[in-house]
Amino acid sequence: MWQFASFALCLAGLFICGQALGRNTHEPEKKAAGNQHRTLEAGAVVTLEELLGAAVEGNPGLKAAMQSAHAARQMVTPARTLPDPTFTFQNMAGPDFPQLDAGDATSGRTYTLEQELPFPGKLDLKGKIASSEADVQELGHAQFLLQLKSNIKQAYYDLFFTYKSMETVRTDKELLLTFTQIAETRYQTGQGIQQDVVKAQVEISKLIDRLVNLDRQRHTIEADMNKLLYRSVETPIGKPAEFEKAELIYSLDELLEMARSSSPTIQTRRREIEGRQYGVELAQKEYYPDFALGASYVERRDQSDMYGIMIKAKLPVYFWRRQRPELEAARANLMSAQMMRNETVSDISSKIREAYVTATTADQLIKLYYSAIVPQSRMSLESAMAGYQAGKVDFLTLIDNLVTLLDYELKYYESLNEYQKALARLEPLVGMELTR
Repeated sequence: MWQFASFALCLAGLFICGQALGRNTHEPEKKAAGNQHRTLEAGAVVTLEELLGAAVEGNPGLKAAMQSAHAARQMVTPARTLPDPTFTFQNMAGPDFPQLDAGDATSGRTYTLEQELPFPGKLDLKGKIASSEADVQELGHAQFLLQLKSNIKQAYYDLFFTYKSMETVRTDKELLLTFTQIAETRYQTGQGIQQDVVKAQVEISKLIDRLVNLDRQRHTIEADMNKLLYRSVETPIGKPAEFEKAELIYSLDELLEMARSSSPTIQTRRREIEGRQYGVELAQKEYYPDFALGASYVERRDQSDMYGIMIKAKLPVYFWRRQRPELEAARANLMSAQMMRNETVSDISSKIREAYVTATTADQLIKLYYSAIVPQSRMSLESAMAGYQAGKVDFLTLIDNLVTLLDYELKYYESLNEYQKALARLEPLVGMELTR
């Protein structure tokens, strides 16, 4: 009798543990800042904001992109500026050089200042080309930042999924250990069979194997994240804090429109086309001559000093060998940029559709697992526990129900992970953050 009472008490404890497991596993978004703050004080939890801040602060690629953008912007003013003027000094004298010859009209010291003047409009076009190149570099920096944040977020969600999976497996492993002890007790008292014990031990070994693989996966994710943070791969990351599930409030058409107007990659292609168009206009103006203006002062001995002015013009007489090929090259570069723009728009649109379908499908699965499948699986396990207690359900059915619940719990977190990662992948495509 005491054995039966002990067995019933143990099953009642398992029932309570199963309910607690169900509540704690399937409400991640409701564990908000309070729990995060307590864990942060213990130094065990890392938030997404902390990792993003560390990435922005320490990633050398981001800093390099910022410096390239700064350097390109500094070249705009020089491109619009006239060439440096030229100063020339010339001393013409006879055998007493450098002394000037008295009364000799050809002997003198000449001081000349000369300024090149490109054909009107050329400097302005060169400035516009340089400005377009600077815009491209700045957009490249913005794209790098968005992509870096997206990569960090995706790694963070993978790490969160791994930790949640390990927690769930460990909890179910403890329940399974309790089941195994019950099976061993029933077998020793002649109420059970050895197959039940063996089955339970096999399932425990499977969970241990899964934990080993999850732990290896955790180390891999942390190493990849440390690379993004430009830290040693062995640097501890910490346990990801709970986060609130993001909401996708935009339709596919809205996301595509956002990409056309805000995507740094598409904007980069547009700036490249703009710069190439200016390049065509500049190549057309190369058919017109550049000029140079000069002023001279001639110092002479025992004679009146002389003054002079000079006008030069470069004549593009070899236009079929220089200007015409340059114009054709500029037009070809413009066509290339236009084709690249079209390809980029098509590629980004395809990626947006793919990520959108992934996100909406995962969102449906999240709701299905959270509101139906997982609660039903939990109820099935509880029913199996009650039936096993009453002798109406065999031990293998009880184990199968526990394994089924575990699988659906993991699929819930997997769907949550895929949903958040899909939104993170959308961010660099549409040019704005969709997750926090």
